[in-house]
Amino acid sequence: MNEKYFSLPEERQKAILRAGYRVFAKNSYKHSPMQEVADEAGISKSLLFHYFRNKKELYLFLLDAGAKLTIEHLTSYGCYEQEDLFEAMYVGMRAKADVMRRYPNMTAFVLKAYYEQDEEVRGEVQKVIAKYVDFRANAYLVNLSPEQFVPGLDLKMMYLEMLWASEGYLWEKVQWGRLDVDALEKDFVRMIDFWKSIYLRKEKS
Repeated sequence: MNEKYFSLPEERQKAILRAGYRVFAKNSYKHSPMQEVADEAGISKSLLFHYFRNKKELYLFLLDAGAKLTIEHLTSYGCYEQEDLFEAMYVGMRAKADVMRRYPNMTAFVLKAYYEQDEEVRGEVQKVIAKYVDFRANAYLVNLSPEQFVPGLDLKMMYLEMLWASEGYLWEKVQWGRLDVDALEKDFVRMIDFWKSIYLRKEKS
């Protein structure tokens, strides 16, 4: 699928990705014209339709590509190799910050796609997101040892609480147009340090 797109030089592929993320991050699905994506990418609209049959195909491709890019970075940074959950979070934060610097509008696009209500894409979007959320949760939770944490802690609920807090933080920043990557890294270090202070088992003195 999308063989014509993948036959393009890498820089042209990246230009289309960045253009798509920028346009769809600014607007709803319905109000994101393919002409604007083409203009942002520096190609004609007809050529964009040569690579993607329609707007829906492009939109879902961008969502899937964003998830794959993030997982590739998390893997290359060694995030999934970490045995300590919070160390994995520190490493993961650095990996995601790298992705955000390369594709500045990708995070805003993914968050907007998550809440997209247009019936043309809503069901397919949720399928894509569910696939990668399940992968992410399993990757983090599979090797957790309860002995590391305060007694009786529900590890899955702990993970979900941190995930929801992180997504809420990002959503607020996106809504205010303040997704500054350097500030984000500092804020997430503070959040991770806080979670460590309340969830990790205290050493007996």
